[in-house]
Amino acid sequence: MQDIRSRLEGEMRNLERELRHELPREIQVARELGDLRENAEYKAALERQSFVRSRIGQIQRRLSELSRLNLESVPTDRIHLGSRVRVLDLESDKELTYELVIAEDADPAKGRISTASPIGRGLMGKQAGDEVSIRIPSGMRNLEIVEVKTAHELQGENGGGQEDGAV
Repeated sequence: MQDIRSRLEGEMRNLERELRHELPREIQVARELGDLRENAEYKAALERQSFVRSRIGQIQRRLSELSRLNLESVPTDRIHLGSRVRVLDLESDKELTYELVIAEDADPAKGRISTASPIGRGLMGKQAGDEVSIRIPSGMRNLEIVEVKTAHELQGENGGGQEDGAV
């Protein structure tokens, strides 16, 4: 989780620099171009400024949530944030592996799914051996949970220090 926290803090530093230094310059240059009612550069800079402020707020909320997350409060025997889960798709008979991560770290193509996604929500709290039916946009997925490695186990695999990005 430290990896995610560091990445979010770095993004926030970059956005704050843009908000304090780069965007004011862009806005000033655009103002100097003349009529603000028909000034696309001015409008674009103001829209970017609004987006950057919004994104900084999102990152601050996510960092606050991460700071409250205590690994000791995460279950050691059930799927939770940071778990790596091997499942069997009961329709296709294919095994799939998912890592449950926060939304900012999700990459479905790499098997990294958000705990807020339909599959993530459907797996939360389950154990190896459980079967789950999960409604996804394309229909239903019926999965059998084959293996669960919790954040605790994954942290132990990586020497007890940095996690491998599973969270």
